Amino acid sequence: MFSKTTEYALRATIYIVQHGSEDNKLGIDEIANAIDSPKPFTAKILQLLTKDKVLYSTRGPNGGFYFTDKSRKLPVSSILKALNEDGILKSCVIGLRNCTQKSPCPMHGEFKEIRDKLNDLFAKKTIGSLVNKEHQFKTFINNARK
Repeated sequence: MFSKTTEYALRATIYIVQHGSEDNKLGIDEIANAIDSPKPFTAKILQLLTKDKVLYSTRGPNGGFYFTDKSRKLPVSSILKALNEDGILKSCVIGLRNCTQKSPCPMHGEFKEIRDKLNDLFAKKTIGSLVNKEHQFKTFINNARK
């Protein structure tokens, strides 16, 4: 449903929230390896998130990527907005430009309910809530910390 860009951004976000902090910034090599994403592609994604102040980074020997307490409170939808990929939560499921309640596509009614629930989920779920004690993702986002 989501593009590779969005998938990698969400996986990188989860990994950084799980393993990083302002005192323990994570480098691009570690993040790309951990989420199984090409390094240049991961760098571009993280650059977009940093530009929109969803994520933060510092340069230098102790540099890397991290979330602040404030950015952990942002809704997950802010990731999609930073990547200009939030259209999927607004558009017609079959890609029609003029799909509306008055002029619906054949799947409009059913998909509108799903889309509304997705919008609600992405708006209410915070970045920080992607990782908690129950969600340590030991089975898949853990390549670099074996």
